[in-house]
Amino acid sequence: MPRDWDAYYRADPGAREPAFVVRAYEFLIPEGGVLDLAGGDGRNAFFLARRGRRVTLLDKSPVAVSRVREVAWRDGTAVRALQIDLEENPPVLPPGPFAGVVVSYFVSRPLVARLEALLVAGGLVLIEGFNRCEALRRGRPGSPYYWDSGELTVPPRGLELVAAGEGWQGAACRSWAVWRRAGL
Repeated sequence: MPRDWDAYYRADPGAREPAFVVRAYEFLIPEGGVLDLAGGDGRNAFFLARRGRRVTLLDKSPVAVSRVREVAWRDGTAVRALQIDLEENPPVLPPGPFAGVVVSYFVSRPLVARLEALLVAGGLVLIEGFNRCEALRRGRPGSPYYWDSGELTVPPRGLELVAAGEGWQGAACRSWAVWRRAGL
């Protein structure tokens, strides 16, 4: 789903609810900072910051990063926004460890394979996105930007499955999972 993200954020999509997995499972994240990958307009980051989390948001769109910085400064929320292209191979990530990592509607299998190294023992990954049934519905059956059915139920090496689901949520077919780094 590559697109002109700057144009998307300039068009001001407006305030959106945080991802389901973030709303439902943020309370399980241990104490500490959270990394929000491809965080866009900050919907997940601000939700977490308002619950006392320090959040580092990464996004490639300078428009989105600028907007997040403005809102964080205006509202006094603990969100730090950095412009980083997560589609570089490999992307340069801030050093962890983090208590949680959020991956919401961004698919990068090589990056997901590296998440364990960013987490504290017992740290969580909250991941959600459109899945293959949504790709078919949208006429994009071969697109790599959708999760395969059941894919998120098999966490990368070093992580264990806490919870997962897939199916229709709202008007789209989605997958989500919660993974934990072993060691707690």
